[in-house]
Amino acid sequence: MSKKAIKLFFICSLLLLSCKSKKKLATSSNKKHPKTERIQKSPKIETPEKVINKTKIKPTPKNASYTEIVSIYIDNYSEIAKEEMVQYGIPASITLAQGILESGAGRAALSKKSNNHFGIKCHKGWTGERVYHDDDELQECFRKYKDPKYSFRDHSLFLTQRTRYEGLFAYKKNDYKSWAKGLRKAGYATDPKYPQKLINIIETYQLYSYDVEVLGKKNKRKKEKSSKVKTYFVLKGDTLFSISRKFDITVAALKRYNGLVSNTINIGQELYVHSVKN
Repeated sequence: MSKKAIKLFFICSLLLLSCKSKKKLATSSNKKHPKTERIQKSPKIETPEKVINKTKIKPTPKNASYTEIVSIYIDNYSEIAKEEMVQYGIPASITLAQGILESGAGRAALSKKSNNHFGIKCHKGWTGERVYHDDDELQECFRKYKDPKYSFRDHSLFLTQRTRYEGLFAYKKNDYKSWAKGLRKAGYATDPKYPQKLINIIETYQLYSYDVEVLGKKNKRKKEKSSKVKTYFVLKGDTLFSISRKFDITVAALKRYNGLVSNTINIGQELYVHSVKN
């Protein structure tokens, strides 16, 4: 074999080896690629919107009256409003009334498309999703939420984190009238009739009952004075303990109301079951 032939054979061998190595590299690169794709697709940190179950919304039937629409709205969001009251101290009645008024009981475009039930605008520092609607000015920026519950939570944060609303939290939690007037005074709305509108909604739909549920107290509405003194006549088998349980008072209080020095009572005996002067 000549020298030229040997050189040619050697060069061809080198070329063949380099091609094989390139193919191997390309193949190994393809094998690793799917692994990288899987890591990118699997979320490292789940957002609250993905973790928490979405709010179950009862649909409003067609041709429903306004009263029915509001009642369904209350059914849908009363539990959320009560939870916000527990967490942030804002009366559930006020939250629900504002939601009903601001969102048209869930029928307004802003609440339907953006789950924004309180008309909260983007403001400085908002990093979430946003939509644009004509309001006081053309194409104003409003906050958009993935679920209505986040709108209710943002409403709570909006009131608790701004100094101009500090005065609201000096009012009692069952004093919805002061809260309604305080919101207007603090600048939540420009409508001079805004407080009365909230109060009318609360009283028409008895939303104050949700405040009572959260507070665990009986509704302290004024009752007509009665000259009759409430008493109880002892029956066979009664004891001071059983009577005290029946009227939700203590045995000590029952004895004090009736001037008893022992636990002995008699059938037919008349007992006062609340404090009586003289």
